[in-house]
Amino acid sequence: MAPNDSTRTTEEAQDLAAGRRKTARYLVPVAVAGVAAATIGLVPALAASGDPDLPKISAQELIEKMAASETQQLSGTVKINTDLGLPSFGGLAGSLTGGAGEGEGSSAAPDAKLTELATGTHTLRIAADGPDRQKVSILEDSSEYSLIHNGDDVWGYDSASNEVYHAEGDGQREGKDGKDRRTPDDLPTTPKDLADEVLKAADETTSVTVDGTSQVAGRDAYKLVVKPKQEGSTVGSITIAVDAKNGVPLKFTLNPSSGGKAVVDVGFTKVDFSRPAASTFDFTPPKGAKVTEADELEDGKGTRAPKGHEEFEGLGDMGGGLDVIGEGWTSIAKIEGPGAGKGADAKKNEKGDVPPEAQQFLDALGDKVEGKFGSGTVFKTRLVNALMTDDGTVYVGAVTKDALVKAANEGK
Repeated sequence: MAPNDSTRTTEEAQDLAAGRRKTARYLVPVAVAGVAAATIGLVPALAASGDPDLPKISAQELIEKMAASETQQLSGTVKINTDLGLPSFGGLAGSLTGGAGEGEGSSAAPDAKLTELATGTHTLRIAADGPDRQKVSILEDSSEYSLIHNGDDVWGYDSASNEVYHAEGDGQREGKDGKDRRTPDDLPTTPKDLADEVLKAADETTSVTVDGTSQVAGRDAYKLVVKPKQEGSTVGSITIAVDAKNGVPLKFTLNPSSGGKAVVDVGFTKVDFSRPAASTFDFTPPKGAKVTEADELEDGKGTRAPKGHEEFEGLGDMGGGLDVIGEGWTSIAKIEGPGAGKGADAKKNEKGDVPPEAQQFLDALGDKVEGKFGSGTVFKTRLVNALMTDDGTVYVGAVTKDALVKAANEGK
């Protein structure tokens, strides 16, 4: 969980509206989905008896208020519910998301628990005291998982298995296989974390307005509404409830363009902006607990690259590299498959490398489509969709199926 950054200035807030380079623009809507898939989505925060009567404020002034916020201490409860429209596959889901199991790392490592927040309803208890102390606890029926950053130490503790994960410094460690390991140092578990990502997309493709007021966790708030101007995005609108007094985002709601319930709806049910007790961030491994050091994990098992940008660094290894089509909210990433440009026979052989059982599983999940590009399968969620052509080329973005097919056709 990243604390509020009090060093950001009004000038930096104005930079939120500036254009970003092409790849960054693509990453913004997908990063929002990644955040949801990796850690969030929220049930409506707290029912309000009526909208508060607050002084008028412009969208630019509200953004500046958020950027200038000096609040770095808080504690509270965040309710979470994620509805990406993904099917439930039981134990298979855990294997697909890389959750740690016996012999594969530690159940207390961040990946092992954060991926569980991809679906369903969850309650988080959070606390922050500046940039060096943060704590996130996932509360379950009979157990609790906590991730604690205290100075030079990062601790993860899973009470159900009595396992502990530990990393030192910035979490950059070298594993047994010689590869770098990274411990999450910026957990996107609050409305502010998501708001920061979305406001990076506030360029000429985005409409940003103030649409009234609300109450969240007993606090008066303004509602900042962000909407894509372009057609073809799966994002309908994003509403950020901003504390009227201190500028801290209290609630984040992402509604899909297809309608229905929110895909991501993150908000505080309780919040306190006083400094948490120092003991909140203390941790000593319980007696008998299995302690795993970050550099003991092999092949990245039980660890994750925490920030959206790093998660895309490996895309170039999938074949011909990553190309970005379009801009803003309708940007689409094109990832060349191993059979691209090799002719029909070669493509057929490359596709044949996929085990028949896996291919049947993939075919059952998606919609078959055809076009100038040939044929392929579209895999859909309520936010991010992907088209995989028969030569293995992938088109992915927070866009509709028709937008993906159009991009594939124009790419030929």
